[in-house]
Amino acid sequence: MAITNFIPEIWSARLLENLRKNLVFTNIVNRDYEGEVRFGNTVRINNVGPISVFDYARNQDLPEPEMIDGNQRMLVIDQAKAFNFLIDDIDAAQANVNLMDNAMREAAYALADVADQYIASMYVHAQNAIGDDTTPITPSAQDAYEVLVDASIKLDENNIPRTGRIAIVPPWFYGLLLKDDRFVKYTESGQSVLRTGQVGQAAGFEIFISNNVANTDGAKYKIICGHPMAITYADQIEKVEAYRPEKRFADAVKGLHVYGAKVIRPEALVVITANKS
Repeated sequence: MAITNFIPEIWSARLLENLRKNLVFTNIVNRDYEGEVRFGNTVRINNVGPISVFDYARNQDLPEPEMIDGNQRMLVIDQAKAFNFLIDDIDAAQANVNLMDNAMREAAYALADVADQYIASMYVHAQNAIGDDTTPITPSAQDAYEVLVDASIKLDENNIPRTGRIAIVPPWFYGLLLKDDRFVKYTESGQSVLRTGQVGQAAGFEIFISNNVANTDGAKYKIICGHPMAITYADQIEKVEAYRPEKRFADAVKGLHVYGAKVIRPEALVVITANKS
């Protein structure tokens, strides 16, 4: 039975662009210690303690210099994710699309999606909280904006810089903000949306929308608000190899992505535990 016209039609259908989530959690991390990392590496992060200020008097000796008191935190590159796929020579020959380019694009997205969810899980280390698993808040269109104001105040109380603050919310929370004139009017005032997933500003935060916001029990969403100083992230595409499988007439590609994250300033993070209204 001839199948000459069969395979190209199937491949064309399967290569429709997949529906993709916005991958935005790397916006709430810093890459200050990014470098040539490998799986199992440890990045040592030095924290410098406070420095004292004293009164100066003319013609008098200064006090002895203060010894800088610092401590180290360890960022361990302990996450390793890989992909491995092949394209049969017959399929590649009969298909009228570039299968390898499309497959590589899908593999890259899949790796980034997993890393995005990993960063989203860092909410467990936040020092500040609004609601919890026992008593989650249930924001409405009338008070969703105020919830972000409360988060901003918690950061103010910890002397966190006001510039660069970010909040990452699920779509339903963004929907509540859209019903608040304070958010809508600011968005319509000509503020440009510069990054993927960014949808506006509210209460001093750049607002991002993501379906990777963590949740427990499928209901209690963990909305992260904070400053990129809080989380350090480092990653590396350690390996990408093309090869010919021994027992197949096919082209194959495998890749390895390694990374790690560490909350080094927990006071710069707020987690809001919220149910849908």
